[in-house]
Amino acid sequence: MNQPPPITAFAPQPLEERVILITGGAQGIGRGIAQSVLGAGGRVVIGDLDSNAGKACLDEWNVGGRAAFAPLDVARESSVKRWVAFALKRFGRIDGLVNNAGIADPHTGPLAGLELADWNRYLATNLTGPFLCSKHALPALEQQHGAIVNIASTRALQSEPDTEAYAASKGGLVAFTHALAVSAGPRLRVNAILPGWIATYAWRNPQSRTTPKLRRRDHAQHPAGRVGTPEDIGALAVYLLSPQSGFVTGQHFVVDGGMTIKMQYV
Repeated sequence: MNQPPPITAFAPQPLEERVILITGGAQGIGRGIAQSVLGAGGRVVIGDLDSNAGKACLDEWNVGGRAAFAPLDVARESSVKRWVAFALKRFGRIDGLVNNAGIADPHTGPLAGLELADWNRYLATNLTGPFLCSKHALPALEQQHGAIVNIASTRALQSEPDTEAYAASKGGLVAFTHALAVSAGPRLRVNAILPGWIATYAWRNPQSRTTPKLRRRDHAQHPAGRVGTPEDIGALAVYLLSPQSGFVTGQHFVVDGGMTIKMQYV
């Protein structure tokens, strides 16, 4: 008589000994993801334009050799190549990549006045950056049957006026996600997270931290009852980077406290 599969215990440290690269990892959502990875037993290499913020992370985390920082400009291929080489030299492997770095401000003004250079700047950072980082980390990731997580935005699905460049870059990142998942599978899994309103006040460079100025009505816009935090994104990122999500690829996940499914009437 055949026996059913046994009950399998969940790993208490799902990323134990795994090396995760995180762009824009010194502040905001990126820092939240990095801290979640560390909490899940992983090792992190963060890259950021702000070297002071990167060094502050290492000082404040105090996790010894489990974390490393190197300057990174995701829009410059030479910078990306150096950063990936630094990670491999430091840890000898890459198990995961989080493409988080991006221009955060979605508002560029009316399209008729949008300069081509500004349009290209959004695409270079928010879309070309993930392409370059994925391209150069791909060989090492494939060796480990690793995972990529792209941080897009709910603005890939809905918009405010005068946000065309940002929306286009994030929408492109969602499409890039499922295209790469098909091309790189089954050696590599690729998914995207689409954050909504995430309060990052406490996750900035020490010199830029402020007390959140959130109103009751800000929280009330969300069916979950509150504005999000970087830990909310980090928790899902850990799952998508871990073997527990081994049957999940090419998908995008909205993490917005239910805000995009709530009908709004004024």
